[in-house]
Amino acid sequence: MRHVFLINPHAGKQDQTARIRALADRLAAAHNLDCRCLLTDRPGGAEVLSRALAEAGEPVRIYACGGDGTVHEAANGIAGFPNAAMTVIPAGTGNDFLKNFGPDAVKFSDPEHLWDGPEFPLDLIDCNGRLCLTIACSGIDARIADTVHRYGNVPGLSGRGSYLLSVAVNFLFKPIGRRWRVELDGEVLEDDFALVSMCNGRYYGGGSMPVPEARMDDGVLETILVKNVPKRTFARLFPAYSAGEYWKFPHIARMVTSRQVVITASPGEADIVTCLDGESLRSREVRLVLAEKRVNFFGPKGCSPNATAGFDRKPRKRRYSTAFLLL
Repeated sequence: MRHVFLINPHAGKQDQTARIRALADRLAAAHNLDCRCLLTDRPGGAEVLSRALAEAGEPVRIYACGGDGTVHEAANGIAGFPNAAMTVIPAGTGNDFLKNFGPDAVKFSDPEHLWDGPEFPLDLIDCNGRLCLTIACSGIDARIADTVHRYGNVPGLSGRGSYLLSVAVNFLFKPIGRRWRVELDGEVLEDDFALVSMCNGRYYGGGSMPVPEARMDDGVLETILVKNVPKRTFARLFPAYSAGEYWKFPHIARMVTSRQVVITASPGEADIVTCLDGESLRSREVRLVLAEKRVNFFGPKGCSPNATAGFDRKPRKRRYSTAFLLL
């Protein structure tokens, strides 16, 4: 078994390459492991490296050392490969993915808790052929995430602070809603939407949790739709939305568990900005489904990617049949 640390030296506020190399060396010495470190030298580098490692065919455990973007790339690289599994050593600004693990998130900082941890598969969202681990968001939240990186290196700002600054900029100087056609398993809606976000995990934007019932391994994807609202209403409702309390504004919010969601920009509207695990793309049409591939993940003994999930429910079969909840 090979243990490969993929290090993004540009993640976070400072380069953590030396610290992670020391962790890898210590792990190799303590347990006689084949550990090596590789640096990602460009955007997309972690995906290229992780796919090459998986395609080699040998059993490999990959440690994505960076932020949510590095995690996103590694997952896209190894999805569907039975010989490859990944975990995370947080080195980014927000590290939203690990928040799904609740109190165990802190253990991911030390590979001593990871190297012999159990493997388990995680679901993925397929967005126009690109895979997403946590949340695929389109709308005001995606435009906020698209600009939050500009503020990530501002001294004194945490990941949450950078996100809130981006919220303020987009809120004050840009319109909230866009005219879209949204198809939910054949049901067609044409309206002005503030956002449409499909959730496999629960956190994005430095800790916002739009749908607390989302679970990362149950084969069900929750999608929340929020209609366009005046800016004053947006400011008033944002804290509740961020806390997963969408049920507090039933006149504008709807949550569905559709198997396929298609968002199309109306004529004259700008391209749709979509963020996948914080990574942005632009298109005229966004197609969202549960991916056929899953990604093997490993973590501390006893950890769960659903540690912070709310609203207990009975297990549901993968490829869950259409069900709508109009709130």
